[in-house]
Amino acid sequence: MAESALHALVNWQIESGIEFLVPCGTTGEAATLTEQEWLRVVEIVVGATSGRVPVFAGCTHNATHEAVARARKLAKIHGLTGILTANPFYNKPGQEGQYQHFKAIAEAVELPILLYNIPSRTGTNLEPATVLRLAEIKNIIGVKESSGNIAQITELITTVPRHFKVLAGDDSLALPVMALGGSGLVSVASNAVPAQMARMVRSALDNDWVTARRINRQFFRLMQAHFWEPSPAPVKAVLAMLGRGEDVLRLPMVPVTESTRRKLERIIGELGLFAGVGPTGEDLRMF
Repeated sequence: MAESALHALVNWQIESGIEFLVPCGTTGEAATLTEQEWLRVVEIVVGATSGRVPVFAGCTHNATHEAVARARKLAKIHGLTGILTANPFYNKPGQEGQYQHFKAIAEAVELPILLYNIPSRTGTNLEPATVLRLAEIKNIIGVKESSGNIAQITELITTVPRHFKVLAGDDSLALPVMALGGSGLVSVASNAVPAQMARMVRSALDNDWVTARRINRQFFRLMQAHFWEPSPAPVKAVLAMLGRGEDVLRLPMVPVTESTRRKLERIIGELGLFAGVGPTGEDLRMF
């Protein structure tokens, strides 16, 4: 994406009411960026944000020394709030290996650290007992939980210190996680419908469950559709349909099939996202 388009996307997200940004996560195809590109994307987002919302940059590697080196490079970016770092991939380290990996990253920088547990992509699960140990490290402040295991997430929320943030990592589980005491959501859908997802999360955190459930019900099909094919291909297709980006991915990721594209077009059309007006005449931009 051209730098100007990234600037525009950041501004639209903030103007739509999102409360923090995560450049170079999965949806940003961080795994296919060169190190120079990765740093440049983070710099652009931090600059475009101008302190209006926090920015946590994705920083994941399966070699601990490389993850530490990259975290130190991020720490030099003025205005960056913190780092989001996932389980080491492919190596499949055990709990002690993961603990030492995340501990080394945290000790290498002063920036706040958000852990990211996503076993479906990394091949290893970060268990609640290990998160509890990591929560004792001063600058490890929370975890994005994408295990999809509600029992595990419940155990985590009920045992970590109150200041430690447990964020939902799956749009479809956002309301259950927040109902259990989770602190918010790191969203895929918010790339395409930021105002709606922001209002849903804010409503849930304010105990306005009527509004939160209504928005969840209205946009749940879109949340699911973003994973009909490997992410982030579907959400990039939706953003292109909305004129917010280009439907271009780097190998081994490829654009969605024509069949999926037609289904996505039908959903966003039924939601009124092309024109900004919902199927019942309700102005969706208010969310």
